[in-house]
Amino acid sequence: MKDFMMIFLGTPYEELGLSPEELQARMGKWMDWSAKMGEAGILKGGNALHAPAKRVTGPNRVVSDGPFVEGKELIGGYYVVQAETFEEVVKIAEGYPDYDLEGGVEIREVIVFDR
Repeated sequence: MKDFMMIFLGTPYEELGLSPEELQARMGKWMDWSAKMGEAGILKGGNALHAPAKRVTGPNRVVSDGPFVEGKELIGGYYVVQAETFEEVVKIAEGYPDYDLEGGVEIREVIVFDR
């Protein structure tokens, strides 16, 4: 099995104006999806991320404030899952709760360096 990172991209919930009830329902969808992957034994971990971000780049260590991609889209969190192929992870990503909010999932294979 290989490790893959699913990186969650989308507009921060705070900017979408969701009601407390809508937020609660959304969290329930996330918990259900996480539990399903946990029961299948494929979820290795993950976290949600706070929206404020800093990026340090270049030889002069220039500091910029996020978000860093078009449309104020930001990385809201990630999961690390185990699978054999990208296609399996694409199938797992079908359960991502925020497609209806124009969110998306970037899938990257984790590189394991031999020691």
